[in-house]
Amino acid sequence: MRFDPKKRLLPGLHTLIVLSRMIKIEHSIFALPFAYVGVFWAAGGWPGTRVFVLLTLAMVLIRSFAMGFNRLADAAIDAANPRTRNRPLVTGELTPLQTKMFLLVCALGFWAACWGLNELCFVLAPFALIWSACYSFAKRFTPLCHYALGSVHFLAPIAGWIAFEPVIAPVPVVLGLGVLFWVAGFDILYACQDADFDREHGLFSAPARWGIPASLTLSTFSHVNTVIFFGLAGWLQGAGWLYHVAWGLVSILLLFEHTLISETDMRRVNLAFFTLNGVVAIIFLLGALADLFIAPVSPLSFIF
Repeated sequence: MRFDPKKRLLPGLHTLIVLSRMIKIEHSIFALPFAYVGVFWAAGGWPGTRVFVLLTLAMVLIRSFAMGFNRLADAAIDAANPRTRNRPLVTGELTPLQTKMFLLVCALGFWAACWGLNELCFVLAPFALIWSACYSFAKRFTPLCHYALGSVHFLAPIAGWIAFEPVIAPVPVVLGLGVLFWVAGFDILYACQDADFDREHGLFSAPARWGIPASLTLSTFSHVNTVIFFGLAGWLQGAGWLYHVAWGLVSILLLFEHTLISETDMRRVNLAFFTLNGVVAIIFLLGALADLFIAPVSPLSFIF
């Protein structure tokens, strides 16, 4: 038998690396910035170390739970799809039992983090876990499954807000609607590459059921809604000029995203899906934070 020092000497580290690959830990960049915007907006500034750390922990854990559950639920589908046959549950690098144990740790850790935040977070935690798991089954019965995924991310700014102030307020709800349409829009783009596979296997993604041209239009419609709701959220929050600069940049990037993919050319789908949307999330967060900490100084003050 071939000796693999990485597996033999550091089995725990190897498993952790494989788990991180399974849940695509780098995709945390999609939800976490909006949770941060929610908590900073609720606090009107720095929310405190305890809240910030516990919110970060809770967000990473529930996202890990949701992705792990999705991989477990879709293991048979992933095994049949040439694009996803290298995922750890398919290759055997992880077993279903290991994944279930991982889900249990994530769920308990998430609930503990919510308990450390406040009573409302603790009470709502089980419902958030259930909803984050249920979206995995949406593609089996509705072409609107992309909006089911978006609805999970919809909770991110609300979670950030109630982590500091345990009240469901209009601002994070409106921001959450922008996040919902944003995630649904780029998930539709990503699903276009699997349209034939989904159609052949009776799955209900939008590209499989409605065709790629209609799905590209639906994705564009979704991102137009994103721009509108992000603008409304800033207006409701009373955000200043730096936020609106970031909002403008985000709007331009979302428009540019739709020039990268066409019905006949899916080569840049990963650029449109991950890279650009990661930049969107970072710009949005930086704009919101800069607006809080810098924008009280008017740019005109440097002139007059």
